[in-house]
Amino acid sequence: MNNEYVNLRVVATLILAMCLRIMPLPQGIALLNPDWGLLILIYWSLAMPERVGISYAWFFGILTDVLMGRIFGQYALAYSLIIYLVLIWHRQLRQFPQFQQSFFVFACLLISQLFLFWFENLKTPAHLHGTFWLPVLTGTLCWSLVFHLMRFVRRF
Repeated sequence: MNNEYVNLRVVATLILAMCLRIMPLPQGIALLNPDWGLLILIYWSLAMPERVGISYAWFFGILTDVLMGRIFGQYALAYSLIIYLVLIWHRQLRQFPQFQQSFFVFACLLISQLFLFWFENLKTPAHLHGTFWLPVLTGTLCWSLVFHLMRFVRRF
């Protein structure tokens, strides 16, 4: 398959994920909005580890920092760490059924969320609220949908 076409699909899906991330939603629903960019990066890193790696994670993490108005490099570092873990485990993860993969995705989203909270806590003292865990849970629940949609995009 043509490399430019494959890279275009990866970048297009990541840009779409960024749009979903910053899309204005009502307050109650916004609390449930998972980290779409990280979910898509996890998928592409599992599907094509030789093409989508830490450099993609770093670049789209910087883009997320700018879009979300956070400390510069915060998302970049979190995304790079998670994708590094995915790349280490990708051969085993590809053999797991989706149900088991979703446990790994849960752990990745949780690590990312805790890392981001730690960064925010360095800036100003923050408290964990119950809503802090909602994007992790919804992201885990959305993993099967993301996996199937991205597989369709990849094979199309």
